[in-house]
Amino acid sequence: MAARKTVFPLLRLQPSKGYFTSGRLRAYPRLSPQEVTAILRVNEYTQEFQGSSVKSYDSNQLPSNNPIEDTRAEARCLLTQGLLMGIFDGHAGGSCAQVLSKRLFKYVAASLLHPEVVHKFTQSPTDLIQSFNDNYKLTEVLEDLYVKSFDQFLNDLSKQTSEEDTNKALERAFMRMDEDISREAEPKVAGPASQATLTVAGSGAVACVSYIAGAHLHVASTGDCQAVLGSVTENNRWTAIKLTEEHNSDNVAEVSRILAEHPPNEKDTVIKMDRLLGQLAPLRAFGDFRYKWSKDRLRQQLVPKLGEQAIPPNYYTPPYLTAKPEVTHHRLTPKDKFLVIASDGLWDLISPLQAVRLVGEHMSGKVTLNPFRLPKTEMRLKEVNQLLLQRKEGLKMKPLDTNAATHLIRNALGGTEYGIDHGKLSQLLMLPDDMVRVFRDDITVTVVYFDSEFLQKCPA
Repeated sequence: MAARKTVFPLLRLQPSKGYFTSGRLRAYPRLSPQEVTAILRVNEYTQEFQGSSVKSYDSNQLPSNNPIEDTRAEARCLLTQGLLMGIFDGHAGGSCAQVLSKRLFKYVAASLLHPEVVHKFTQSPTDLIQSFNDNYKLTEVLEDLYVKSFDQFLNDLSKQTSEEDTNKALERAFMRMDEDISREAEPKVAGPASQATLTVAGSGAVACVSYIAGAHLHVASTGDCQAVLGSVTENNRWTAIKLTEEHNSDNVAEVSRILAEHPPNEKDTVIKMDRLLGQLAPLRAFGDFRYKWSKDRLRQQLVPKLGEQAIPPNYYTPPYLTAKPEVTHHRLTPKDKFLVIASDGLWDLISPLQAVRLVGEHMSGKVTLNPFRLPKTEMRLKEVNQLLLQRKEGLKMKPLDTNAATHLIRNALGGTEYGIDHGKLSQLLMLPDDMVRVFRDDITVTVVYFDSEFLQKCPA
């Protein structure tokens, strides 16, 4: 996550014969438009669906850290047919975020099932999810450990007496996932994987996960990733509906919650310099067990490896941090056109309304990237004329990218009120590794498109 928000004019980079300089910074060449586009499109991905409220999704990532600390995941729940979309933003390394992207959806999918179904599943195991664009593979020693933990979770679920609603199921999955990461860091539990599991527990990640089943959209958020719904009003104007609240020091209710959980004599140290114990920016997160474990456990497991600095200052009444998500539900209507989920690397640069307007304009302009075709064989001239007029308007907004996530990243980095500034975009993509984190964070974006016709037919 970004350590600070930076205004781009502070770069003071001036073009000079195809190069940019900045005080004591070395000169470096300007990228061509083709090179910029090639960099932006490296990680883009699109998946289409049939017969559901989700028509398709676009995703993309642009690293700042090397390696990138963000991850993303998308999957279909095979027993409920709902779709899961998630963004995971890591800090202190990417290991916790990577583990979440591989494991959390299975915990969610299992939590959504009735206990009797879970019991049958334990007797005859089968796949719970179908993942899309899955680029991570766990080591064998970790895979074996995680299978045992998940089997125990299923066994516990099968003993429940009743089925919980979706909001509670998402919360339970998040909390159990974090508990398992903590338990697996114990050497006697981890065995040969202890070094890896301690690395996962020592790093952290925030997460935003959406579960879409028919007309029902549920969003669970821990930390400062955001989910924003793009909808049209009765006057056909775009509106942005925030479905998440950032868990950081700007959130007054969140700060009040944390202060209420600790003695009054800690009110000046729990949140210090806008950070948890003066160190951690997000006020909820997975992992980060140096803000959750007892001081005795920190001394046993982390101090021998990291020294006394493993224990945060003013560490008196842990835990100070939780992975508990805030969960919201939204009933989708035909007016709801898309959902944007992104790490704070995007939201540091553009507002939710800007993002919605950019995707809305992209929807209108994207149709011009393909040859004009009539949607059906028998059409009146008036209908054809209307389509041609719409296409003419769309040509004014013809985008460079077919992928909406790429379109958002391009505009977030290089957008101005007059359009894309290629020089600005090139500067931000050419910054050296030791400088880039000062000016931008890892950016991960998923744009989910809804099928208005399907939603029109969904029962109220």
